[in-house]
Amino acid sequence: MKRYLLASILSIVLVASSFGVQAQDYSKYGIGADIPGACSYKSIDAKDYSGRTLNIITHAVPVMGEPTALHAKQFEELTGAKVNVVHVPFGDLFQRIMIPFQTGQAAYDVLFYGSLWIGDLHAYLEPVPAAYQQVSGMKDVTVNYKGVATWGDTMVQYPVDGDRHYLKYRTDIFDNPKMKERYKKETGKTLKVPTTWEEYNEIAKYFSGWDWDGDKELNYGSAEVAKRDDLMFSAFISRVAPYAKHPDVKGGFFFDLETMKPLVNTPGWVRGLELFVAAQKSFPPGGNNFGLGDEIFSFGGGQTLMSYSWDDAFIQAMQSGSRIRNKVAAAPLPGALEVWNRKTGKWDKFKTPNLAPYITWGWTSAVSKLSTNKDMAFDYLCFFSNEANTAHDLQIGRFGVNPFRKAHFDAKFWIEKLGWEEKIAKTYVKTLSDMDLSKNRVFDLRVPGVGQFMSSLAAGVSKALAGQETPQKALDGVAEEWRQIVDRIGKEKVREAYKNVVALEDNLR
Repeated sequence: MKRYLLASILSIVLVASSFGVQAQDYSKYGIGADIPGACSYKSIDAKDYSGRTLNIITHAVPVMGEPTALHAKQFEELTGAKVNVVHVPFGDLFQRIMIPFQTGQAAYDVLFYGSLWIGDLHAYLEPVPAAYQQVSGMKDVTVNYKGVATWGDTMVQYPVDGDRHYLKYRTDIFDNPKMKERYKKETGKTLKVPTTWEEYNEIAKYFSGWDWDGDKELNYGSAEVAKRDDLMFSAFISRVAPYAKHPDVKGGFFFDLETMKPLVNTPGWVRGLELFVAAQKSFPPGGNNFGLGDEIFSFGGGQTLMSYSWDDAFIQAMQSGSRIRNKVAAAPLPGALEVWNRKTGKWDKFKTPNLAPYITWGWTSAVSKLSTNKDMAFDYLCFFSNEANTAHDLQIGRFGVNPFRKAHFDAKFWIEKLGWEEKIAKTYVKTLSDMDLSKNRVFDLRVPGVGQFMSSLAAGVSKALAGQETPQKALDGVAEEWRQIVDRIGKEKVREAYKNVVALEDNLR
């Protein structure tokens, strides 16, 4: 009898247990439905990290900081672990990560930071184990962002985001027959999406200072990140790239890899700065001091005709309730019909614009070599970026998670999940996905001391924008400072790191 009762109880427990697993609903986490895989909700739920603590450092809320905290809380509930998340403003983030490494302290297990810091951090990062490189989400990461995560032949960063610069523009103006007619009549030219930076400046200037969208407020041609200490260096590189990145000249965009001579004051760079200075005529009031947030809300709020930088301004414009929702589109960054050839010392003319997509820095993540919780740390990152979580995070602009997998370039996702019009969604996914196909890309510098190099560049460009120095003189000053920085850090040390950038740009891996 006892055996029968015991067998019956065990049978009930097994059935109930089986039923519970089958009926487990993870939709309470806001993901809609779990997506099967090595790091799915179900898979992570099967882990038991009770009694263990995971320490994470990340950016301040909301950009990257908010999804870090959200998925940390979920990870706690699923695994029983205790997860501590430290949020740090961007200006302090590098030092807060680097100082513990330099003093040998295992302060954090998981790190979220700007991917361009890999040149300084790579020696302190645990390589991503082969098993995690084989999960479905990782195998779907595009070639550009696998490259961003790799140092030499080793993946040391865990991809969680994809960033690039591209053009955003108002379709209700560019596709408007009356605007086309007016532009033709007054300029003698056809109004079309600009394919060179000269065209961009011309169109932006024409559409500045008058109410072209009928909202009874003045509109302007261009919103750009021009504030010295607010990522302006990235905006400048976008403008320089097609004039200085010659498709047939290899061996460096920022430096000549062979000599490590800075190239920032060569004619292609100077041309880009001349056009950046001229573009200020088309900025909104105060636009020459716009930071990234200002650019987002200027274009995303309908004040300006065009902008370029990260995804944020486009997503802002396409949010539910936006007055310009489904009135914008994406396109490649403008190019150049003349490109400086540093090998011949001459300008080469192109029949079609030379395009040089800028794969600018974005958020990344990694596990510290000093961590004693590497298994849990990699599980967290794998969970953070699983297919269900990423599909959720891509829909929230303030999270700072942008397309980095091939699956993200399916227009259906943006149409069905966010309600974008088909035509607009297609311009977006095509623009972004085509960057992976380019053989003439520009990546961030990614060398030791990159903060010093970019601070110097921003300071020099600011002098030209303010009219304090000519573009040539300003960049001559930057080049001299760069030579001094290279000498301080060590020429061979910088060159060895720069080889990794050149390998990406010259398609050597």
